[in-house]
Amino acid sequence: MTAFFVRTLAILALLCGAGSSWATPHVFLVQNSGWMEPFYSDPKSPFKPLVTELALAVARPGDALVLAAFNQSQPNAPSPRALLSATVGQGTRGDVTRVLAGLDTARKAGGALADTDLGEAVSAAMTQALGGRDGIVWLVTNNRNSPNNDQATAQRNREFYQLIHNGSKIRTALAFPLRMPVKGQHYTANGLMVYAFAIGESGARALDSLLASGAIKRIITEPPARLKPLDRNTVRLVPRKVENAPGVTFAMGANGVLRADVAPDATAPNAKIGWNLENTMYPYTIVSAALSARSTLGGEGRAVSLGSSRVATLAPGKPQPLDSTLQLPTAQLPGKWSMAALKAAGSAYVLPGTIELHLADQKLALSQGFRSRMTELFPGDPLPDIFTPPSQVQASTAVLPIEVRVHYGSGPLIAAGGALLALLAAGAAAAYGWMRPRRAVLTVEDEQRVMHARTGTVQPIYDKAGNEVARLKTTLFGHQLIDLREGAQVRLER
Repeated sequence: MTAFFVRTLAILALLCGAGSSWATPHVFLVQNSGWMEPFYSDPKSPFKPLVTELALAVARPGDALVLAAFNQSQPNAPSPRALLSATVGQGTRGDVTRVLAGLDTARKAGGALADTDLGEAVSAAMTQALGGRDGIVWLVTNNRNSPNNDQATAQRNREFYQLIHNGSKIRTALAFPLRMPVKGQHYTANGLMVYAFAIGESGARALDSLLASGAIKRIITEPPARLKPLDRNTVRLVPRKVENAPGVTFAMGANGVLRADVAPDATAPNAKIGWNLENTMYPYTIVSAALSARSTLGGEGRAVSLGSSRVATLAPGKPQPLDSTLQLPTAQLPGKWSMAALKAAGSAYVLPGTIELHLADQKLALSQGFRSRMTELFPGDPLPDIFTPPSQVQASTAVLPIEVRVHYGSGPLIAAGGALLALLAAGAAAAYGWMRPRRAVLTVEDEQRVMHARTGTVQPIYDKAGNEVARLKTTLFGHQLIDLREGAQVRLER
């Protein structure tokens, strides 16, 4: 590795460490071995503009970007060789265009065109360019993997795909085969391959985000072929209809969450749902697999009854119907007079959960259409045989997030509010009655007297001689004489 490449990788490490929490490092590996000669020498070649536009489409402002050329390392000619290392900003387009303009096919000592080692380039990008960090490695190649001009390209491709499938750091691997006919002095080519390798969890999330946003599709309109993973999110459930569940409707949200809207008076314990089962593993066909499903709602797991226990010949883009019976958590939903319902009045009470579909004894096959396309783009390249999925991938799981939403009206809340106001009013009236002095009229020895007393008080009553002859007790309900002395002439007027 050249000193310049080492310095560049050190810069990248600083960029990754100093970047914001959402910044993603991107490493672009651009092949410049002899097999790439027509992509460089054909004056009509769209190769370099494609690399420029793709790099600027996927790397956002603030992301770290490294652009490197690769072929195969030779004494005094290491590979990859860094061309650019920068934080993406306003001047990045000009920098990328400039360094690519000066890039040409590499030669070995003695003048022979350089060979290619795809595995060496990807390994260097992960271990050295990213330095063990998460990120995305992009590999732009004509798919001719021939170290030391080895003609056993099938074996070299197997080694390359062993790196992909067995490398735990590579979480997602996609391939974009592109039609790009070019003609050079020595060779001609029909196509170009762009690989995207998501390294680590944050790299996988970043690549998923790029796919969802359409950033890649604006430059590459071809659908990506999935190389990895083949054991999760391999199928998708899309609801078609719901039966025998009055007050329940299902809809797929924009965020991929299945939403079940339930009326507060719905009592149906089950919902019969008709789905479209879709294969998301282009370019593979699910030849056969055993199906089972479970739901988890409110922390309670239940089996989902399926109309069929097996699926066969499920090709991408050709959904198959699948019936199911889903148990609704009606017993777990709060009543309309509960505190949870009152809090959710006017909006919705949300019970999150998942539906998990499991495929066992899964057998996959590469679609014939994809094989034909690869043969057209890369004639003589045995690569399609290497797309055969690893033998250990015999099961997969698809998880569909679900939200059960109960819409409570404002009636109970208004009624509860009215009752609360009435209770407060009664309390206020009682408090006023308690605190207000009350008038009592008494006759003591033929002398009428007026006394004022608050609720809860006891006051002495004296005769004309100043002797205590009784007491006046005042309650919330009136006055009464207590401790009346024998022979005393005291009367409480009503």
